[in-house]
Amino acid sequence: MPVVNGLARFVKEASYDDLSEGAKEQLKVRVLDALGCAIGALDGAPIRKLRAHLDDFGGAKQATLVGGGQAAPDRAALYNSALVRYLDYNDSYLAEGETCHPSDNLGSVMAATEYADGSGEELLTALAVAYQVQCRLSDEAPVRAKGFDHTVQGQYAAAAGAAKALGLDPEQTANAIAISGTAHNALRVTRTGEISNWKGLAYPETGFTATHSAFLAKRGITGPPEVFEGNKGFMHSIAGEFEIDWSAEDLERVTDTIIKKYNAEIHSQATLEGALELKRSRGIDPAAIDKIEVDTFDVAFDIIGGGEEGDKTVVRRKEEADHSLHYMTAVALLDDQVLPAQYEQSRIEADDVQSLLRQVHVEETPDYSDRFPGHMVCDIRIHANGEVYETHKEDYEGFHTRPMSWDTVSEKFARLAEPYTDAALRDDIIGAVQDLATLPAGDLFRLLAKVEAPEE
Repeated sequence: MPVVNGLARFVKEASYDDLSEGAKEQLKVRVLDALGCAIGALDGAPIRKLRAHLDDFGGAKQATLVGGGQAAPDRAALYNSALVRYLDYNDSYLAEGETCHPSDNLGSVMAATEYADGSGEELLTALAVAYQVQCRLSDEAPVRAKGFDHTVQGQYAAAAGAAKALGLDPEQTANAIAISGTAHNALRVTRTGEISNWKGLAYPETGFTATHSAFLAKRGITGPPEVFEGNKGFMHSIAGEFEIDWSAEDLERVTDTIIKKYNAEIHSQATLEGALELKRSRGIDPAAIDKIEVDTFDVAFDIIGGGEEGDKTVVRRKEEADHSLHYMTAVALLDDQVLPAQYEQSRIEADDVQSLLRQVHVEETPDYSDRFPGHMVCDIRIHANGEVYETHKEDYEGFHTRPMSWDTVSEKFARLAEPYTDAALRDDIIGAVQDLATLPAGDLFRLLAKVEAPEE
């Protein structure tokens, strides 16, 4: 039996009852976290451009857009996924050789669930499927070192989640996954060198095409059955040989994902927490800082610290700022926080942060690399007023060793949503997510439509 058929059977047979109580709760936590990120992104410049694009090419109005309006399901998946992703503030999963953001799949699952008039329980189950598929493929088939983006595994995950939400049969599900996985294999250049708007839109494109693939399969379009193991398939062309026994998989991987405390790239989180703890506990004046030294693990060094993915002291726009450990550390110390405001263009261009980021020096420590991804180890040394202030971090609040509580995530949601909602609507959305397993999914969508998007 082709691998994709085993995966399709897993998708079809997955049930909400298969989830542990802990996994059910963590799924809801991540839905709320992702929706906060989505609402908080409504005024982003690329988001406005994408909304104009949908207004022009939106198609049949069958799926809700966060902030009001409707579009065809695949385009709703594109837009809502872009909202979840744009701030770079949503959850992450750390694997050997790969990092992904599984809540990126929420837009696809929402659109397919709404089209199918599904329940909140069905939405959560489909999302759990997408989480499991993306995380397990990240574990067993990383592609970053081979020059491909983590959205490659996402093509299988988002298609699986959409197929589950649509209620496709195993044959249709296999075709949806095969079409999506065959047709869309993205390059890692998305996140290296000079970083563009596409960094925040690459996975939304995945959501768009994967959802589109699921609808094609629903209508009977077939895809290559040996997409994984076939001649010039995923294994042969990109990932290499790997094996996942989908018949033995559960839906628990969501409990190993992590939530961001700061609006910053995931591998920076422990460094930022440590730098701010040092500043606050020792009363360090940012104006007195001469140098900041960070010893970290290889993945952080390579992606955001100036390693193999390029110089991170050249910061010209938001997409470069939130992938520069130099910028994020500097702005955290100057502003005492890292939130969306720290990525306004005027803040990025300001002399104080541009000067201080050049005083940040990042090095890899092999022992710390060996302990990743189980730990996020780093040392931070701040040189100021002739003194050296130092701290050591193993993790941060939001890491799987120190999970973020529902109440803390609710506060994060409220902070991000506040400019676009009143208190009553925020409370209603939080309540709907908390009770989602007992509600029609449409109840949540109707609330999201009431969010007030910025005027054009």
